[in-house]
Amino acid sequence: MGKTWLITGCSAGFGLSLTRFILAQGHNVIATSRNPSKTPDLVKEITSNPNGQWLSLDVTSPKEKIETVIQEAEREFGGIDVLVNNAGYSVLGAAEDIPEDKAKAQFEVNFWGMIRTTQAVFPQMRSRKSGTIVNISSIAGLDALPTCAIYAASKFALEAWSESLSREIDSLGLRVLIVEPGAFRTNFLTKDAAPKIPPSEAYRTGVVQTILDRFDTMNGAQIGDPDKAAKTIFEVVLGTGVGEGKTNMLRLPLGPDCYARATDSNKRRRENLEAMQEIAISTNLK
Repeated sequence: MGKTWLITGCSAGFGLSLTRFILAQGHNVIATSRNPSKTPDLVKEITSNPNGQWLSLDVTSPKEKIETVIQEAEREFGGIDVLVNNAGYSVLGAAEDIPEDKAKAQFEVNFWGMIRTTQAVFPQMRSRKSGTIVNISSIAGLDALPTCAIYAASKFALEAWSESLSREIDSLGLRVLIVEPGAFRTNFLTKDAAPKIPPSEAYRTGVVQTILDRFDTMNGAQIGDPDKAAKTIFEVVLGTGVGEGKTNMLRLPLGPDCYARATDSNKRRRENLEAMQEIAISTNLK
């Protein structure tokens, strides 16, 4: 029996690759995007499949509006088995330079939007004692590069919320999967998906400008294949193919760059922890 998937942010990137792959496997997909009228050909492509539907969903909308859209989605195929929180974008720039309004807008999409949609699907998942929440994070959720302070903060927050959630709902028959992609050839580094705050004078030379320039060079040259990522996510959710025996795993790193950065980040944390061990255990009253 095919499952019913609801995916946010389907107009490009991972969302679109997942939608196409899952439909090709005979499952139901409710694709969503903030403004479907901007991608009429994609909407037509997906809805021409009897298992495909496309709804307008802005994850920054009030909770009540999101709940209404989720209820409509549930009526389409009789319930949602898998929610994929994919909608997101990045604001790049020196931590000191990023305006508060842009930082808050980043969290509204990447963090609070994920919480709103997840809370909206929980009632019917709990009633069926079955369901999977897939939260698309990033290697930035484990390793924060310069220029990525706000984006990484939103993903660190997503990781923490997801980890706590996974421990709360395990006994309810529900599952959380955190997906941590490295660099994949999507639209993620384009001007629309990753707007840059021009560095102030103090940061026009040095690591901030170097990293911003590197991102420009990477755009369109990433080695990660989003279609392969979609297949991998699908199999890890279902416990088939490469995902066999992995349904108890919380995190899914994707890409050799992700694996290398995560390994190095863990090594640095371990070294820091061990160097501070004596101090850490010296602070008890007795």
